[in-house]
Amino acid sequence: MDRRGPTSGRDESVRIAAGDVTLEGSLEGLEGARGVVLFAHGSGSGRHSPRNRAVAAALRRGGLATLLFDLLTAEEEAVDLRTRELRFDIAFLASRLQIAATWLRTLPEAQRLDVGYFGASTGAAAALVAAAAESDLVQAVVSRGGRPDLAGEALERVRAPTLLIVGGRDEQVLELNRQAFERLRAPKELEVVEGATHLFEEAGALDRVADLARDWFVTHLGR
Repeated sequence: MDRRGPTSGRDESVRIAAGDVTLEGSLEGLEGARGVVLFAHGSGSGRHSPRNRAVAAALRRGGLATLLFDLLTAEEEAVDLRTRELRFDIAFLASRLQIAATWLRTLPEAQRLDVGYFGASTGAAAALVAAAAESDLVQAVVSRGGRPDLAGEALERVRAPTLLIVGGRDEQVLELNRQAFERLRAPKELEVVEGATHLFEEAGALDRVADLARDWFVTHLGR
């Protein structure tokens, strides 16, 4: 495990050992944070996702720290672009998220912080699977345009309060979220952003996602 950059807790690049590979990330806002949110991106995305970065900025304005990192290495991403073999390997993606959460707990300034997961697309399923496996660690989960249905039987083992956010015009994904919502046993809400499609590219749609996510995490982390 390695950590690079300033030690003020405000903004630093990090490197997380995951077996034989290293995952690159960006950790921001630890100083004075009420909790920390780890981001699990969807297929073909990464820590530089403009949508996730916009949400992360909103969370930090709400007093939360954020860890955006690449679930896949550059080499793995190249393989996945050709074969699509990793983007739907939810257990594998969840294991990477768990490794990042374990790494985070090695930082003295993060050890007592509540942890939340924010997942997009297939990353939402990974977040839910990881949360089900770490019920004592994870206090809240938010899914943005996610595929919680891909979490399978883990849905019923999730204990962390879970918010599912879906675009009103993302009809197929909305139906899959409704089905997954019925299987969740944890405290839960399903928020539909009317007029929004899968990527929330419409005017004001992503701002609404950020507001919902911030309020959910602020409510459930650092109480």
